[in-house]
Amino acid sequence: MHRQPGGTDDLVTARLVLHSLSAAEAEHVRDGGQGGDVRWADGYPMEGDVSAMTRFLATCASSGHPRPFGTYEIRLRADGLAIGGVGFHGPPDEDGGVTIGYGLVPSARGKGYASEALRALLAFARDQGVSSVAGDADIGNTASQRVMAAAGMRRIAATAQLAFYRVSWDGAAGG
Repeated sequence: MHRQPGGTDDLVTARLVLHSLSAAEAEHVRDGGQGGDVRWADGYPMEGDVSAMTRFLATCASSGHPRPFGTYEIRLRADGLAIGGVGFHGPPDEDGGVTIGYGLVPSARGKGYASEALRALLAFARDQGVSSVAGDADIGNTASQRVMAAAGMRRIAATAQLAFYRVSWDGAAGG
């Protein structure tokens, strides 16, 4: 994973660009606005994307853009097609931890994109000095649980509804 050339906040992997969304771009996604510079895969944005954009925009309105701990649109490097989202639920807490979320349109699932995007986001978080990253998935969503496990997170707890995952680093960069 590396940063996009030209000083952007985008993260680039072998097959993906994680595009750091501005508030205006997040509004566009939240409102389902077609057009613009980016093509969207069928089904994007999904309900989870709309919820993530709403939460992100509330954070921007109350305390400013949480850069670099914002929301990223997952785009294919090959053609720029937006296939989902990944991001932080906000900046690190007092212990240096963050929570994450992600999702892909159905046509992009099963190809390793979610694991690739999450690995990049975890590496980025660690490089930023984050001490831990937490996430959760519906108990029946074994695919999402496999994504977190494949990215290096481990299951730490479960309820009847949710499985909770976490990765921690001792001596994270800058931390």
